[in-house]
Amino acid sequence: MTGWTGATWDSWGHLGDIRALLDAGADPDTWGEFRPLHRAATVGSPEVVAELAGRVSDVDTLSSGTTALWEAVVAGRPDNARVLVAAGADPWLPQLGGWSPGGLALAGPVPDLFPFPVPDGQPGPTAAEQATARYGRQLVEALGRFHFEGTGLACVAGIDAAEAIRRLDATPVDEETAEDFLDNPYEVDASERMLVAGVTTVPGGCVVTQPWGYTPSTPVAMAHLTVGTIGYGLYANAKSGNQGRIARNGTSGAHGLHPGGGPHLDDSREDVLTGYLYRGHAVAQACAFAGLRPTDARAVTGPADTWIRLPDLDYRELRSDRRG
Repeated sequence: MTGWTGATWDSWGHLGDIRALLDAGADPDTWGEFRPLHRAATVGSPEVVAELAGRVSDVDTLSSGTTALWEAVVAGRPDNARVLVAAGADPWLPQLGGWSPGGLALAGPVPDLFPFPVPDGQPGPTAAEQATARYGRQLVEALGRFHFEGTGLACVAGIDAAEAIRRLDATPVDEETAEDFLDNPYEVDASERMLVAGVTTVPGGCVVTQPWGYTPSTPVAMAHLTVGTIGYGLYANAKSGNQGRIARNGTSGAHGLHPGGGPHLDDSREDVLTGYLYRGHAVAQACAFAGLRPTDARAVTGPADTWIRLPDLDYRELRSDRRG
């Protein structure tokens, strides 16, 4: 561990702990497969970032294609980003998708993070990207933060709750039965519980939600819901993290996606911006793909406009019997 034995997650917030390790011989440039400055930029205190920035061989060293400054910007740590710039980090060094940390910050919640002119030749956000960023910030703010682990949902463009119910061939559940079920859904047998979902109309389309299972995000449910339109399915798997699926015109497309996970090394410029805007906000990313504009989290967490019982099908196996 190149002298970092004993460092814990909490250590990066305590200057005394990190300084003691460095003084005892810890390598400021290497921590196993990681770089200490990158880790501190993401989860550490500004004081720890400043200490490491003064000891590394190059404050702009890349790790997996990005600098520590990039990591601070993406992680939403403007305090650490300012410390790194003061230590000589370059805000305009192009990285993932051609974005620089400074360019990305201009599209984020702190557009004045680096209050000096953009150098000539540096690609800042286009007008379209600025509009995408504004929409993303508004969506993240409207949804807020809430618990959704274990939830499955489908965000579908251009149809309302009534049309979603028709496409799923579902049966509305009466209010009294729904209340009894919702009092403790885990008392119901799992096979029956997985056939109950909520449907809510939101600006731009609708959301089908299941706070206790993955059924709305399955290939069959998504195929039925997206005939003539598009949708994004999300299952917040408690064991393996967020799992995303795209469907277009009744056809299941890209799957195994990780909404809310941030930008990746080989992402396009568009995908880097999306990853940045919705890092840590998987539900917002799913809604954004479908162009939905919910004003709060009710469509996901409930109470839904309508609770429904789905037909008893194998929703994981896509067949050719999609409904129009």
